[in-house]
Amino acid sequence: MKDIQKILGIGLLIGTVLFIINVLYRYSMGIPVGFNAQMLTIFGYQQLFSIVLTAVNYYFFNYLDCVEWGRFSKYRIAVGIVGSIVITMLTLFLLKMFVEVVIEGEPTAEFFAEESKNGIYYLLAFIITLTISAVFHAVYFYKESQKKKVTRQKIIAGAASAQFDALKNQLDPHFLFNSLNVLTSLIDENPDSAQNFTASLSKVYRYVLEQKNKELVSVEEELEFAKTYIKLLQMRFEDSIVCNMPNIIKNNEAKVVPLSLQLLLENAVKHNVASPKSPLQISIIEIDNTLVVENNLQPKQVIKKSSGVGLANIVQRYELLTDRKVHIEESKNEFRVILPLLTQKINIVNTQQDYLDEKRYKRAKEKLENIKGFYYNLFSYILVIPFLAFINYQTSDFPWIVFPLFGWGFGIIMHGLEAFGFNPIMGKDWEERKIREFMDKE
Repeated sequence: MKDIQKILGIGLLIGTVLFIINVLYRYSMGIPVGFNAQMLTIFGYQQLFSIVLTAVNYYFFNYLDCVEWGRFSKYRIAVGIVGSIVITMLTLFLLKMFVEVVIEGEPTAEFFAEESKNGIYYLLAFIITLTISAVFHAVYFYKESQKKKVTRQKIIAGAASAQFDALKNQLDPHFLFNSLNVLTSLIDENPDSAQNFTASLSKVYRYVLEQKNKELVSVEEELEFAKTYIKLLQMRFEDSIVCNMPNIIKNNEAKVVPLSLQLLLENAVKHNVASPKSPLQISIIEIDNTLVVENNLQPKQVIKKSSGVGLANIVQRYELLTDRKVHIEESKNEFRVILPLLTQKINIVNTQQDYLDEKRYKRAKEKLENIKGFYYNLFSYILVIPFLAFINYQTSDFPWIVFPLFGWGFGIIMHGLEAFGFNPIMGKDWEERKIREFMDKE
């Protein structure tokens, strides 16, 4: 539905502009211009041509966007321009044939005879199509380059947040405090176990330090780390935790986001009761290019509701790296998280400055879009109002032109004030100052 609305909007705008140019051309050549059936017919035909040509080009470019170009991406612009010209010229010919042969009843042979002599018309259409297509592709590829920059900055921002959360939320001081308490008790009760616990704890923190700057790690590495982490949990909770995980991975190239398994294991222990009589049973399974982490539900009776930061962290990091989703399923007796296994590693440079630049760019882009909308509105006003004034002058003594002149004009003034951030009562940038004031209070 949105596509149809966009096509109609663009087509009607182009058709109206062409109609105005046509009227002004006729007027400048001394051809009588009036608000009559002939002008309405011309207006209708131009709208028909504009909407149909807009539609075929719109769907053609949408199709090109759906094609996986891969290493042939450098040919995308050439295919787009040439294809647009061919489709436009063919559609233009068919539309002319439909109007003159079907609607106006001109004999087909006569139509073809006239069209063979009408080369200047198609040459002009070719030049216009080539110009519009070139401009469109320039704008299109500029926007695509900006989108890629934004996506890259989002990945950087997400990685920065993930690294911070990995140390702050997943292996936080609370976990370290509990681990040291367990270590203290083991030193007195079982020195050999205490030594094993210390070795496992050092491996856990060494893995965190090694992987914290990476976006993806191999499943094999993550599983080895998970085994070490499970040993810590089993020493801490003794026989209250049972964990099953694969020894061999089917896809050696498979990768996951780092510390995802540790976070899910910690999440299972955090939110469930674990005891020797009712052990917490955790399973890690590789199924159809996914890694499934599931546990039986034995929820703790807590007053405070979980914030869900850990799971949200994993979901958001995957969203920045791939279109494949993390699925979270919960039934009466089981909780399951399905992690997609990825095969492509993304390398980025993580800097806080890039994150800030992305935020500034986003704000600047929003402001630019508002200003562009204002200029489009102003341009339409400049084009349409003279045309309406001309029609008013030719057809009526009543000056009805004043209504759109002042009504639309007032709307443009308000649009401009909003786009450039000026409030005539509160002053320039009033809204931004108030937002900063509220943020400072928070």
